[in-house]
Amino acid sequence: MGNMQGMMKQMQKMQKQMVKDQDELNATEFTATSASDMVTVTFTGDKKLKDIQIKPEAIDPDDPDMLQDLVIEAVNAAMADIDQTTQQKMGKYSRGLGM
Repeated sequence: MGNMQGMMKQMQKMQKQMVKDQDELNATEFTATSASDMVTVTFTGDKKLKDIQIKPEAIDPDDPDMLQDLVIEAVNAAMADIDQTTQQKMGKYSRGLGM
């Protein structure tokens, strides 16, 4: 029975650490820019857009597709960074659990 209690304590400790790590990740800001640095986006770790900055020279009324592409590029870069960091930080909790 003592072994079961020890295991439960260990699981509770791991759960508290997992919540703490998730909260830290959610509070982390991820910033990415388009290749030409014309668009910069900032997201929180829980994938909420916090800021977007667009340089005036990126706004060409004759070529709205270019601005769309720049925004997409910056957003996709930020999302990839969030996903990679999440996997690095939170992946340790799912290893060995068959997930």
